[in-house]
Amino acid sequence: MKTYGYIRVSSADQNEDRQFIAMTDLKIPPKNIYTDKISGKNFDRPAYCALIRKLKRGDLLYIKSIDRLGRNYEEILNQWRILTKEKGVDIAVIDMPLLDTRERHGGDLIGKVICDVVLQLLSFVAQNERETIRKRQAEGIKAARLRGVHLGRPPKIPPENFIETVKQWERGKLTTKQALKLTNLTESTFYRRYREHKANKNPSKGVPLENCVNQPEIKNIFGENIQILLNPLD
Repeated sequence: MKTYGYIRVSSADQNEDRQFIAMTDLKIPPKNIYTDKISGKNFDRPAYCALIRKLKRGDLLYIKSIDRLGRNYEEILNQWRILTKEKGVDIAVIDMPLLDTRERHGGDLIGKVICDVVLQLLSFVAQNERETIRKRQAEGIKAARLRGVHLGRPPKIPPENFIETVKQWERGKLTTKQALKLTNLTESTFYRRYREHKANKNPSKGVPLENCVNQPEIKNIFGENIQILLNPLD
């Protein structure tokens, strides 16, 4: 029989020292301690998969707490079944002594039943908590919308120099590249902000009449009467 340990943290910048110390206190050889720095949403993890291949019938696997094995309790139940029933491995959860399948720790029939009941209870509590959180989130979103609260990202305020930069740009004193550099905006954002600026500046204005009547197509239609459009009779 060999003893192994499994450690998991959710990301590379999280510290696994607390779990590692707990394993070494149990005299687990460092070479038998497998560590994943990855989310626990599923069991497709490099170190865990390598550990599964290594484990043999009668081996003992330590984990610090049940959530280090994973976050999805349905998958935890499935992995627990695979390890204990299919592979014949004993599991000991350090922070929860009830979850210990060894015979001297109640690994007989009653002990195994207790382990299964505890796991089922944890699964129920976790699922109930997820559903409660989702329900509260939905209620909170609905209440916020009824109050007229804007959800999502807050609107980004244009830079302070935007209007002055636009004026210089419109007059041809700045190139588009220079305007983008001064406002620290991308080209698409700059043009969107520009359209919003013009719309807010002239909310009811259409295209100036002079611009329309000077188009060749309009001149061809109205001919000499074009001035009537520009200077209608009183």
